[in-house]
Formats: sequence, C-alpha cells, structure tokens
Amino acid sequence: MKRAAIWLAVTAATLPLPAAAQEAIPGALDRAFGSLEASNGGSLSLSLQLLLVMGLLTILPSLILMMTSFTRILIVLAILRQALGLQQSPPNQVLIGLSLFLSLFVMAPTIEQVNTRAIAPYAADRIPAETAIANAGEEFHAFMLRQTRERDLMMFADIANAPKFESPEAVPFSILLPAFVTSELKTAFQIGFMLFLPFLVIDLVVSSVLMSLGMMMMSPMIVSLPFKLLLFVLVDGWAMLMGSLAQSFA
Repeated sequence: MKRAAIWLAVTAATLPLPAAAQEAIPGALDRAFGSLEASNGGSLSLSLQLLLVMGLLTILPSLILMMTSFTRILIVLAILRQALGLQQSPPNQVLIGLSLFLSLFVMAPTIEQVNTRAIAPYAADRIPAETAIANAGEEFHAFMLRQTRERDLMMFADIANAPKFESPEAVPFSILLPAFVTSELKTAFQIGFMLFLPFLVIDLVVSSVLMSLGMMMMSPMIVSLPFKLLLFVLVDGWAMLMGSLAQSFA
C-alpha cells in the first residue's frame, strides 16, 4: 500500500484545498516517499521517485476529470460555440478554463468532504493510507452515483456479469465509472440539443429570407451570426448557461 500513499499525496496536490490542508500536503508526500524507501531498504533513488511521481501526474488529472462534472460542462460549451456559428471564439483554452473552474465550483462540497475525511486526517497521522483512500473514494463514489442513470448502470453490470448489488454503495468503480461517463455524455448532448434549437430557427429564417430575395450567393451563416449573438447577449446567455449547468448537478 506504499504506492497508495503516494497516489493519495499526489491526488491531494491536484485538488483545490484550504490553506491548512495545502501546508500539510508536503509532509504527507515526504512520509510517503520515506516509507517507500524504508520498505525497499533505501534503494529507491531520487530520480526514480521523480519518475514515479511524473508518471502518476500524467494519469491522475485525466482520471480525476472523468470522475467530476468536467465532461458535461465542456461538451455543452463546445456545442454552444458550434450553435453560435463561431469557429475559434471563445478559444479552446477559454472553454477548458471555464469548464475547469465551474467544475471546481460544482465539486466543492465533495472536495471539502474528501479533505475532511481523508487528506487532513492522513496528513496529521490520525488514519492510515488505506483508510484515507477508502474515505476519499466513498465521496467520489457518492457523487458519481447521484449523476448516473440506473439504465446505464445496469447495462454495464450486465456486461460484466456482476451479481445483484445489495446497496448502491456496493457498486464497484469498475462498473460505476463507465456508467457515469455514459450518463454524462447523454446529459450533455440533451442540454446541447436544447441550446441548438433557437439558433437553428434563426438560421432557417435567415436562409428563407435570403432565398426569397434571390440572394443565393450570400452565405446565411454570415447574416445570421449577428442575430444569434444579439439574441444570446440580450437573454444574458452566459450567466443563464453557467447557472443552469451548475444547478443540473444539484
């Protein structure tokens, strides 16, 4: 379980935590490396430690993002940009940044619980690494379970030939994670479809008007773009969209 201790310490470094928890993270990381060296007779060199940490850092961010609200938010924002007819505005970096910080807002209660039940007690040597990982996993498990459709969950359970679960908490991560991602994709496309409809109506009206005027050489996208932007600004689209996305996880 020494690798588990390092996993928890690196995971803590990737999450937004209170100042007290952030000060405790270096100590937890040092203890994880120290225990790992002791178990290997001090044979684990510093370069190998750094290589191990860098390898974990390439995997953990993607795993954590797939276990949060990031997927749904990013897909909805990308569909909105396509519906508006904008190619690179807002740019991808802005969309990813908006998705990340809105995900941190949505996941704040879960992250606080992970810090209270797992990271802070482990950093203070009150619980072992195994208990800390189990407590952190329970919080993410509960969040993903609330957002997962029962149909998707049962589909992956049937594919895995899993026995009937005694309780929702008994669903393993190997089944819950793909079911959660599938549910998030479906929800994101449903929201994106609702966003697309009003802008599609504007495109159809502009295209019909141009055809009736005989202006077939002019692209309807060029004419409809100002009207779509005007509509989006008049209804305060960004605030409405961000608020609706945050409330969709309630």
